[in-house]
Amino acid sequence: MTHEKLQQQIKQLAAEKNALLIAHNYERDEIQEIADITGDSLALSIEAQNTDKQVIVFCGVHFMAESAAILAPEKTVLLPRADAGCPMADMVTATGLQELKRQHPDAAVVTYVNSSAAVKAESDICCTSSNAVSVARSVTAKKLLLVPDRNLGRYIASKVPEKECICWEGFCPTHDQLTVAEIEQAKADHPDALFMVHPECQPEVLALADHICSTSGMYEFASNNPAKKFIVGTENGILWRLRKENPDKEFIMPSKVLVCPDMKLTRLEDILRCLEKMEPRITVADDIRVKAKQALDKMLAVPRD
Repeated sequence: MTHEKLQQQIKQLAAEKNALLIAHNYERDEIQEIADITGDSLALSIEAQNTDKQVIVFCGVHFMAESAAILAPEKTVLLPRADAGCPMADMVTATGLQELKRQHPDAAVVTYVNSSAAVKAESDICCTSSNAVSVARSVTAKKLLLVPDRNLGRYIASKVPEKECICWEGFCPTHDQLTVAEIEQAKADHPDALFMVHPECQPEVLALADHICSTSGMYEFASNNPAKKFIVGTENGILWRLRKENPDKEFIMPSKVLVCPDMKLTRLEDILRCLEKMEPRITVADDIRVKAKQALDKMLAVPRD
């Protein structure tokens, strides 16, 4: 069956099931094309919370669907591929975080949304890549446990020198592979291009950036900046929307490694099957959900810089 035929069937079935189809910025192009909403993980979860539709088809990875289930427990949250996970999220467990908290009882836990519900439930507050610095500054504690991404943690630490920051040694296997040599080569090949990069990349790569931001920040930066060429330091799924919104601009991927295998697992066939069978469904036990939601709610209350 062609992509076009599958897309038509998905849209028809989604309408019949009163389902909202949402897709992360890193999903395949043909999935982003038919999504009702595309965006970063937390923005999509908030959309899931606010929609009047009762079924949420979350084209992303497991922790993202969990976040939607945390914020909208009364709705049916479906994840087309149950095996779409996040290696970074798997690098920290609730038990491991509990042990770190015991070692630093005076510290506040700031946890990246790229984490499991159980880990969020052990946290004081969550953050995203776009509001991480604002969240860290909002916390009154002088010591922070930054979980689970060491690269985002080091970036936060560089912006809040007044705080002691202890970074969990997790990382995104995709972003972490981007090298200084690759960026220097891209800059040499495209000297008129600006380099925008995700803070999940290594510090020495961030040091070469013209702009460090989340995926949503990249859309904004590319649209508002008069430059015509951009080197893109994040997963290649972002290109679909960047090119759609900026047809007169050129976007250069500096490396072939910027492909997340888990984000690319979901196919149109999976979405159709998911809607037909109304599974796999993602739920979060109430004892974990309530605590995790408190950490998310505290984050959402933090004013943006």
